[in-house]
Amino acid sequence: MEKLPKMTQDELNQRISTGNYVLFFTADWCPDCNFIKPAMPEIERDFSDYQFLLVDRDENIDLAADLGIMGIPSFVVYKDGKEAGRFVNKDRKTKDQVEDFLNSLN
Repeated sequence: MEKLPKMTQDELNQRISTGNYVLFFTADWCPDCNFIKPAMPEIERDFSDYQFLLVDRDENIDLAADLGIMGIPSFVVYKDGKEAGRFVNKDRKTKDQVEDFLNSLN
């Protein structure tokens, strides 16, 4: 999973203008984020038609605010530059919940 550098919403929009992306908003200090991180490689393999991008919420606090990300871990999916879905809240997420969310977008 590629970690995004600090960027603006305009820079993000340019980056994700074509293709399918899952933005994974997280932070090192977040216990619920650390709970799902070990499952992420398997989720990435199961959904290889998406490029997964790790977004450190603390490094990208303005971007997170612009996108309405108030709780982490959170997932936002883009298809060809348009938001296709979001799984955004502050609750702990299981591998099954994340995969169910991603399956619901197909």
